[in-house]
Amino acid sequence: MKKYILKYGMLAVLSTATLTSCSNDFIETEFFQQVQQGPLNTIEEMDAFVKGQYLSMRNAAYYGCDFLMIGEARSNNMYSDFANGAGYYQTVASYSMTANDQYATNPYMEMYKVIAKANIVINNVPSGPLTWKASQDPTAIQTRANFLKGQSYASRALALFDLLRMFGQEYAGGTTGVVVPTVYDPEAKQARSTVAETRAQIEADFDKALSLMGAASSAATTNRTEMNVYTVKALMSRYYLYKGDFARVRTLVAEIVAGNKYSVIPAADFSASFSKPNSAVNSIFEIAVGSTNDLGTTSISNKLNLAPNGYGNMKVLPALRLSYIADDVRGSVISSANVLNGKYVNGFDNIHILRYEEVLLNGAEAELNGGSAATALTYYNLIQSKRGKATGALAPAAAVTLDMVATERQKELVGEGFGYWDLLRRNQPVIQRSSSGAAGTIRNVGNQLLTFPIPRTEINVPGTPVTPNPGFGA
Repeated sequence: MKKYILKYGMLAVLSTATLTSCSNDFIETEFFQQVQQGPLNTIEEMDAFVKGQYLSMRNAAYYGCDFLMIGEARSNNMYSDFANGAGYYQTVASYSMTANDQYATNPYMEMYKVIAKANIVINNVPSGPLTWKASQDPTAIQTRANFLKGQSYASRALALFDLLRMFGQEYAGGTTGVVVPTVYDPEAKQARSTVAETRAQIEADFDKALSLMGAASSAATTNRTEMNVYTVKALMSRYYLYKGDFARVRTLVAEIVAGNKYSVIPAADFSASFSKPNSAVNSIFEIAVGSTNDLGTTSISNKLNLAPNGYGNMKVLPALRLSYIADDVRGSVISSANVLNGKYVNGFDNIHILRYEEVLLNGAEAELNGGSAATALTYYNLIQSKRGKATGALAPAAAVTLDMVATERQKELVGEGFGYWDLLRRNQPVIQRSSSGAAGTIRNVGNQLLTFPIPRTEINVPGTPVTPNPGFGA
């Protein structure tokens, strides 16, 4: 891993304006811009570096926009209208990426920034007893320090998972994973781990996050812009679903449901929930944005909405739009022009990374893979019961199948970045589409182009042991 990425880990916070948002929970009055080397001796310093992790997640190249749109540009949900949408995601959609491509380089950089900042907190050894302005109780201070370290382990796990999905060779005919740095060292040159080794680190990090956060954080669910135990379990349910460990998914989802902290958003509030900062009942984890940090032309809303509100680059496939029955509220957020204009309508909307509905769908799929069909039906119908425009509910299903769950994931999660990865993990063919959405080349799991190129700026570092992914030009 080269210096140009990891050096950013020390810049936990760049400026006062950078971390300000419409959520008071994301506002800090001290930012410790000068804390760039040495131990973090206060909870406030540690907290600043944790917020720095979320800051990197918010970047337009990562969860702020591109990573999610990349997951849709190669999906069976959406397509990139790059001919009429300012050219966004053309190389992704046309499988013409090279090692210099911005849609590989920029997400890669931001993901490793998250890891670098997380490593600083994870490995922090204060030069003396930690202090905290909010308390002088050593037990309270240690509990908060553990909670911050727990968030950092979870952030590192999430970034490694996303890196593995984008740049690992699991679905491209190889066994090579990604670079897995576990300490902050801007001079280190580290080779890529295998897929199995990368997964082992992800799983260890998630487990460590849970152990550090402890039961106390189970009650800390009102601030949805900060990870808690339920956030970690929900992320784990996503990860283990992609791994195919359905037993683990069943356990995690059952624990989240039993916690009774979240609920399916009612039909009347479905679209509006994406514009509600830190308050929607279905939001498990979201990245704070706010008017001060409006992502503007780099935002998800800009890629989804038509002029004058955006480029209208990402369109819903007509077949998916037409699959909604008339009373399904989710169909009403897609226009007849195949524009998804009811999610992320503003550049300042918080980015909803984890919704309760995803967790229920994870659980339903896992239950149908070796668990209880009755429980799967319960999870499925919890969503159906809140999706009817007229009465608030759609007719409940009498039975549910894996194909029904897959279709429901498309209808519920379209535009949120799941489509491509769902196809790969289910060993489904990936259909290349033109700028008009017309079907073209079909690629099956094992095709070299189903991963992404390791950035040229990474593999050109003198003496680097990082190897490129085969199949990409210069």
